[in-house]
Amino acid sequence: MVKINAEKYLVRKPIREVGAGSKTTGRQIPSQTYMSNALVPGSNTYIEFSWIYDMPNPNPHIMEHVHNYDEIVIHIGNDASNPQDLGGEIEYCYDGQPLVFDTTSALFIPKGVKHGPLTWKKVTRPHLEMAIILGCGDFAKAAPGRTSGK
Repeated sequence: MVKINAEKYLVRKPIREVGAGSKTTGRQIPSQTYMSNALVPGSNTYIEFSWIYDMPNPNPHIMEHVHNYDEIVIHIGNDASNPQDLGGEIEYCYDGQPLVFDTTSALFIPKGVKHGPLTWKKVTRPHLEMAIILGCGDFAKAAPGRTSGK
């Protein structure tokens, strides 16, 4: 039996590429990419996240866009005694329909569906925003026409 080198699949240090050069405040910029083909060749999944610690400025700073891949966006609160409390309120437009939420949540966005802008209505406590692009392992393909820093 061939032994697998598990270490090559473990990402200990992220790439900091999404939002590099951005003047946005109130959130961790650039965000942290913890899975991509650059980090784990062949993973074919793109995962990045950042902390939102204050009202982002500008707000919105994530505008309407579309991907050629399915995406899952997760917003995670950090209150261990009430994990469903996001610590903020967000309006997220999904195919032109506004969704407003203040709880830990996950949103599935099929490829080709327009989404955004993403507007924070309030921030009362730091929380995480995570994007997972399925079937796409690199930034350029995950966000066609966009470069890091824009």
